[in-house]
Amino acid sequence: MDKYHLYVVLTRTNTVISRLIKLFTNDEYTHAAIALDRELNSMYSFGRKYSYNPFIGRFKRECVDKGIYRLQKEVPCIILEVDVSKQQYEKAQSLVSQFISNSHLYKYNYKGLLYNLFKVETYEDNRFLCSEFVYYVLKKSGIVDFNISRSLVRPQNLLALESNIIFKGNLRRFEHREKYYVTGKNCIRGLSVIYE
Repeated sequence: MDKYHLYVVLTRTNTVISRLIKLFTNDEYTHAAIALDRELNSMYSFGRKYSYNPFIGRFKRECVDKGIYRLQKEVPCIILEVDVSKQQYEKAQSLVSQFISNSHLYKYNYKGLLYNLFKVETYEDNRFLCSEFVYYVLKKSGIVDFNISRSLVRPQNLLALESNIIFKGNLRRFEHREKYYVTGKNCIRGLSVIYE
């Protein structure tokens, strides 16, 4: 029987916005993306459209060696491998494909970022935070339900996923990932509870 996996990629860059989020939340990770493959060739999220301009955000495909990641020497990262059924994988793939096909309709949820930091629920159909998007795909695919509004999910919450940690370290060294694979279940669960 074939095994299916999705990959949740949590990172923290040294950008002003990332530093502000860390200052307000003290979260280890400030950005989330979802990948459909272990090599992260099909990795998607919401983030800045242009590497040097934090004020225009959108849905986008992310690459480990391009964009904002390329500009950073050190990008703390953890990659979670989530076991899913064939149906869940196909549903997630279909949802991501819908975002790709309609990417012009989606924007980054800047207002939602402020509300999220102050734990105020808000909702807009076509605006997403990075973690809101990842959670949306996982929830709509029947993989996880944290029983909180998608607008309140932060990257740190995604550490609670039932998962295996396959990489932890500097994302810039991901091309040498064989050295850094970690085996075993996600042992971080329960240590980073954000909402009670």
